[in-house]
Formats: sequence, C-alpha cells, structure tokens
Amino acid sequence: MYSLWKTYKNISLIKKITAALVLGILIGMIFGEHTSVLAPLGDLLLRLLKFIIIPLIFFTLIVGVNQTKPGTLGRMGLKVFIYYLVTSALAILVGISVAKLLNPGKGMSLSGNEEVAVPDNPGVVQVLLNIVPDNIVTAFTEMNLLGMIFTALVFGIAISFLRGSEEYQDLGERLYKLFDALNEVTLTVMKGILQYVPIGIFAIMAKVVGSQGMDTLFSLGKFILVLYMALLVQLALYILLMVVNKIRPGEFFREARTPMITAFVTQSSSGTLPLTLNAARKLGLSKSLYGFSLPMGATINMDGAAIRIAVSAVFASNLIGDPLSLPSILQIVLVGTLASVGTAGVPGAGMIMIATVFAQIGLPMEAVALLAAVDVLVGMGCTSLNVTGDLVGTSIIHKKEKQRISTNHTGSYTAS
Repeated sequence: MYSLWKTYKNISLIKKITAALVLGILIGMIFGEHTSVLAPLGDLLLRLLKFIIIPLIFFTLIVGVNQTKPGTLGRMGLKVFIYYLVTSALAILVGISVAKLLNPGKGMSLSGNEEVAVPDNPGVVQVLLNIVPDNIVTAFTEMNLLGMIFTALVFGIAISFLRGSEEYQDLGERLYKLFDALNEVTLTVMKGILQYVPIGIFAIMAKVVGSQGMDTLFSLGKFILVLYMALLVQLALYILLMVVNKIRPGEFFREARTPMITAFVTQSSSGTLPLTLNAARKLGLSKSLYGFSLPMGATINMDGAAIRIAVSAVFASNLIGDPLSLPSILQIVLVGTLASVGTAGVPGAGMIMIATVFAQIGLPMEAVALLAAVDVLVGMGCTSLNVTGDLVGTSIIHKKEKQRISTNHTGSYTAS
C-alpha cells in the first residue's frame, strides 16, 4: 500500500489531473446518472479547498503587506482594479464580436414555457460596502472575500507600522514572524490537499458528464460552440498581453494549468483560489501583490462571465429576430462591466448578470431560462477563463512593478 502511495505521489500533479479529467469523462459517458454515487468524493475536494481558503488569504496577505511599502501597495491596488475593469469591458466586446459574426440562436424561437428564478442583484454599491465588514467574525464565517482582504490589509499594515516604530519594533517583529510561520504551516497543509485534487476532479467530471448527457449539449450546441470560441479569442489576447510585457506564455501556463483545469471542473473561482495562489507563488510573483489581487479577482473580475453576457445577449436578440443596435451594444458593455462587479460572490452570479443586462436593454427573460439548461457546460469554460485572467493580470502588474523599481533604483525587489 505504501509503495502504491509513493508511486502516486511521485507522478506530477498535472499528469494526475489530466488522467483524472479523461477518466472522469469516460466514466460519465459509460455510466450516466449512476455516477452520482461519486458525488461525495467531489464534494470533499470542494470542502478541502474552502477549508484552506481563509488561512491562505489571511496569512499570505499579512506577510505580503509587510514585504512592501504602503504607497507601493496602493499603487499596485489601483493598477489591479483598472486592469480588471478594462479586461471585463474588452471581454464583452470580444463576446459580442464573435457572436455577431456567427449568430447563435438564429432560426430558433421561444416556446413561451420557459421560466427561471433569478436571485436579486445586490448592486455595485452594496458590494463596495461589503468590503468593510460590520463584524470581523462573520466576514470569515460567511466567506466574504472582500471583507477578508480588508481585514488582512488593516492588520498587516498595523503590524508594518509596529515594526517601523521604535517603541513597538520588537513586538511587531514577533507578530510578523508568527504570521510568517503560520503562513508556512498553511502552505504545508496545502501540499497535502494537492494530492487529493485529481481524485476530486475525477469524481466531479464523471458526475457532470453523467448528469448532463448529450441531449442538452446538442440542443444548444451552436451557442456553446460560439461561447467557447469567444473564450479562446480572449485567451489569445491574454497571450498577446504576456508577450508584449515579455512574460513567457509557456512558463506561465506550466504553473497556471492546474488552477485552470480545477476551475473548469469545479466551476468556482473562489473554490479554486488556494490553487491559484499556489500557482502565483510558483511563478515567483510578489506575495504582497497576489495576496490581494487574486482573492479580489476571484470576487469581482469575471472575464469569462462577461463573455457569457455578450454571447447570451446576441443569442436572445436572434431568438426574437431583433438584431442588437449600436446603442444596445454600448449599453451591454457598460451595464455588463458593472454587473460583473455588482454580482460578486453571489450564488447564481452568471444568471444574475445575464438577467440584469437583459432587463436593461429589453431582451426576453425567457431566454435566460433557456440558457439555464446549459449553465453547467457554459460555466466550466467561463470560470476557467476568470481564473486565467486573474493570474495574467497579476503577472503583468508584477512585471511592471519590477521594471519600475529597477528603472528608478529605489531599492531591491524581492519576489516571494
């Protein structure tokens, strides 16, 4: 038994995940809905990833804050936010362009029997208010990622000030070393969880393929095909951005592929966050940067979801035989970008965003219900792109900051 475990442990993670993905698809196709018996194995993976999220974000960010100056942190934060807004708007434009070219939904019609229950949209203002939790404990128990980031930043900066003061320097240094040690302990636990990831991915993939079947895939096949083509175009733009900024795509994807595949299978940006943070660490990115950029991105940066909004809007307009006008396209870009922030961290976020845009430009809500049939198949690709966009943005900003420090000769740069 020990030799079997040792052999499994020595196989590279990406090989194990790839094998699990292929095996899961095959088992799902063969056994169909009977694969539901594997559900607990998939649920366990999601629980393990959620289990490690809080300490990973909290300790990583506190340690990261103490490795840079507050001014540098603020500048990086602004760059991250601007990047997220710009790429979300770009993703919507990509989605509209590809969809207008291929026209999904043309020739189809609504039966009139479609219904969908869409959760309330909390809005941008409420999401921004949620950044500051009214209770530190509930920020963690309710998995309020923005609230957790805010809490870690506040205490991390406070420790940094203690370390810089004459009176409390020793106390600050002790606190920093404590959190640094806790961060290392968390990374050690993370290494153990990584060994279970392929098993969980196998179970989730088998269940998804087994429960969805091929009928759903064929009924809205063109919509799915167009959406995935738009996702690939956005991915190509990411690669172009990396090349322009002298980041080697090969090296990037070697580390990014694990969270990308996991996000594809689990359909959860926040659930994949431990693996995304681990990939950033292996890429040698600054801990003070990725400690807040990736958790924030998992909450508000949804390039894949933005493309989904755009393709869905074109699909719905074709269903009713009323092509989108230029003013409607501009509205989709504006409302869709804001909706991608305003629905942060809400269950059923994809449906909320689509419904918000449809209501704004007068598209039929019945189309939302029709698209809900392929929600899982669509959500897989969109979530994977969401995670990729977060890592690409963090890598580019890391490179820019490194170049800036090197140019100004203001100090040494440490990639942690």
